Amino acid sequence: MNLRTLKAALALVGVAVLTGCATPPPPYDYTAFRQAKPATILVMPPVNQSPDVKASNSVWAQTAIPLAESGYYVVPVTVVAETFRENGMVNPEEAAQASPEKLRSFFGADAALYLAVKQYGTSYKVIGSDSRVTVEGKLVDLRTGQQLWDGSATASTAEQQQSSGGGLVGLLVKALVTQILESSTNASHPMAALANQRLLAAGRHAGMLFGPRSPLYGKDFQQGQR
Repeated sequence: MNLRTLKAALALVGVAVLTGCATPPPPYDYTAFRQAKPATILVMPPVNQSPDVKASNSVWAQTAIPLAESGYYVVPVTVVAETFRENGMVNPEEAAQASPEKLRSFFGADAALYLAVKQYGTSYKVIGSDSRVTVEGKLVDLRTGQQLWDGSATASTAEQQQSSGGGLVGLLVKALVTQILESSTNASHPMAALANQRLLAAGRHAGMLFGPRSPLYGKDFQQGQR
């Protein structure tokens, strides 16, 4: 094989690899979601599976904006919290045991969004730190009990960190400053907002559909979201 033939073969291999990497993910099945057409969503208090006690409230307090911007009416979190408290359900685990029928009688919502915080907090390393939040969610029709959608999203401060000049000493100094800032400012809280945005904002692949208050309602599938 001469050099020209070898180059041509390598080029074909490269194209094949790039083509394989560019294969789009499989479509999400929105059949139940489209049939249910929920307009009002009840966001349940998130079940915290992380070691940080602030996780549930931090995530919960920042769910309404992406859902409202996607075209849904969201039952106010304060109303939800007070209603559960008055009915003896003082933690997310107890609230999650309530039947769809009971939740619909309490709040009149079409669907409930159940959330679980899988990761929340800052981990420290020798030359860096990472405040990471991972949230999983599923949407359940309160009229039928059928699951309409599920998803997961992560946000991390590591995405925003860039290499520092000055060699190892520079990296250590930057890591120390970052760790102090993230410890004192609860850097996971804005990451929770970003994770919620990625999970709940409509228009993303395998994400939520636009709700009836959005001008894009019903147009998701015209834009390739199947």
